[in-house]
Amino acid sequence: MVSKPKVSIIIPTFNRSNFLQSTLESISKQTFKDFEVIVVDDGSPSNEAELVCREFNFCHYEKIENSGGPATPRNKGINLARGKYLAFVDDDDLWYPEKLELQVDILEKEPDFGLVHSYCDCIDEKGNLTGAITGRPGSPEVKHGDCFIKMIGNWTVMMPTPLIRTELVKKIKGFNPFISKATEDVEFFTRLSLHTKFWFIDKALVQYRVHGGNISGNNENYKNLPISLSRVAEDAYLDNRITLDDLFLIQRRLYFKFSNYDGKHLLPNVREARLKILKRSYSFWDRIRFIFFGLRLNLKIALQAR
Repeated sequence: MVSKPKVSIIIPTFNRSNFLQSTLESISKQTFKDFEVIVVDDGSPSNEAELVCREFNFCHYEKIENSGGPATPRNKGINLARGKYLAFVDDDDLWYPEKLELQVDILEKEPDFGLVHSYCDCIDEKGNLTGAITGRPGSPEVKHGDCFIKMIGNWTVMMPTPLIRTELVKKIKGFNPFISKATEDVEFFTRLSLHTKFWFIDKALVQYRVHGGNISGNNENYKNLPISLSRVAEDAYLDNRITLDDLFLIQRRLYFKFSNYDGKHLLPNVREARLKILKRSYSFWDRIRFIFFGLRLNLKIALQAR
């Protein structure tokens, strides 16, 4: 009987076999060896990714019909995964050799933590370090511990850095394929933070490639993110996971934070979110409080726009 690997690594890919080769080479150099890699090809027009995967005996290749974003291939990988822990990496990022060893050790020793993550060094399209970093806060404690209130609307986990307990990923049913691409990871990690504590390693464990093909480089994708995160917060309140004051704080943060992306889209989205919130199962006085909160917020938005 074939034993199950400790870690399952999921890589969605689309038409970037040259980058994928480098990603798999970096994984092959991990000091921790008990892993499998599941590459899910989101309908690339050629078989180049499959040929690359054949070079690595730890790699399992699956091809699906094109879904237009990484959520569906990631979910496919989750369904195929056999490991106790899950890791995600995009097909253009690289791992430092000690990444998995450090993270597995923490999750094995810290049962109250379901996710361990870090920040990234940035590399350019050719793989050269740029000297920039991404995902490191001013204070590491911001990304450590109970993170839901701290993170929603402020930051997210850098996609290629976390190691997560598989049972938690399946508990929240993976990624939401029905929201805008490039926002599904933010929404996923926000939902996950309601169910577990995060451990932050204040060290770069990943090289994050910055180039013209990055989905996250397009701010247009983010215009609906306030609605998605607002829904997560509303559900958390209705499940008694956060207080109404917490919900107000989060709504205020989301409305002002994302006004920087696209003001023309923000206000209709704010109104839509507020109307949907008022239709939820709040008490009479909760509704009154939220209406007054909305009036104050409208006034602040109007004053800022002058």
